[in-house]
Amino acid sequence: MANRETATQQRRERRALRTRATLFGTAQRPRLSVFRSLRFTYAQLIDDAAGVTLWAGSTIGIKGAKGKIAAAEKLGALAADGAKAKKIDAVVFDRGAYRYHGRVKAVAEGARKAGLKF
Repeated sequence: MANRETATQQRRERRALRTRATLFGTAQRPRLSVFRSLRFTYAQLIDDAAGVTLWAGSTIGIKGAKGKIAAAEKLGALAADGAKAKKIDAVVFDRGAYRYHGRVKAVAEGARKAGLKF
């Protein structure tokens, strides 16, 4: 059983590396990285040139959202607010190993609605 789990994890890591091979965040245009767990969604703005996380947030503290997708959309809006506080208006979207739908898409749409450019 451990071999199957290891193979699945390796495939996921390869997918994420394939996605990130073409993405690079700078101070003017950081990478908006999304991570999905079973319960929560996490997002962070990363400056790859300096190796620094500029902003990080999750759906853990978001109140009033009906479901995970609505909470993810609010997380995208919070990410846009965090970026604007640091005078950033454009980002590179990093979906990681996930497909662009569901919660990952909701984070992107929430950030776009709040005025962040991709």
